[in-house]
Parts: sequence; C-alpha cells; structure tokens
Amino acid sequence: MRPATMLHEATGTFDVTTTPITEPTAMPGRFRLEKVFHGDLEGTGTGEMMTAMTETKGSAAYVAIEKVEGTLRGKRGSFVFHHTGTMSRGSQQLAIAVVPDSGTGELAGIAGTFRIEIEGKVHRYTFEYALPQ
Repeated sequence: MRPATMLHEATGTFDVTTTPITEPTAMPGRFRLEKVFHGDLEGTGTGEMMTAMTETKGSAAYVAIEKVEGTLRGKRGSFVFHHTGTMSRGSQQLAIAVVPDSGTGELAGIAGTFRIEIEGKVHRYTFEYALPQ
C-alpha cells in the first residue's frame, strides 16, 4: 500500500533559454532547454526538446525531458518532467507531468502536473503536486 499523499500547489515564474542542437530547418529539430525557476519552486531545469514544425502556420508538436533540481517549498531534491505539446493552427494543447519515481532527496515519491501561462515575455507556472507524508 502506498503512503497517503496531500495535494499541494506551487506558483511562480521561470526564465527559459532554448539553444538549437540541430540546424533550424532540420526535421525533427532538437533544442537544449535551460530554465531558472523562481517562487515556490527555486532551482534549475535542464533537458532536451524535439520539435516537428509544419508548413501550416501555427501547427507543430514537441516532446521534451527536463530534469529539475532545487527546492520546492523548502524541500530539496530533484525530479524529471515529461512534456508533450501540440499546436493546431494556433490552438495549443500542452501536458507536462512528473515522471513516476523520478524524485530524489526530500522530493522522493513526488507526482504532479505543471501548467504554464505566458503573458508577454513572462512565463508563469502552477505546479500541482503530491508528496508522500
């Protein structure tokens, strides 16, 4: 039987840098991700993203794996996010979730989903997560 968990919500902002690994016209495209998180989650994220662009403006897809290291509301450790995103003529669907059993340190056993809102150049996040008690 798994230990009981409580649902928590963390919010804040993050800065992101994407660096091409392949030529911009390559299919699929590959990028290096580097993030700095601020707010309830303080730390860094590093990973890789693969993209598929189409000739139709606003239609594309991406997948990414990102390791996050830092402090989540005072608990130190790391975990991994799995990203899946599609755009269909500008309409976006994005799913970001913690990879099961990827948590370390005080974040061992973490599960959750991560939402992003972009306002201008500001990236805001809401991270709904659970940790074993």
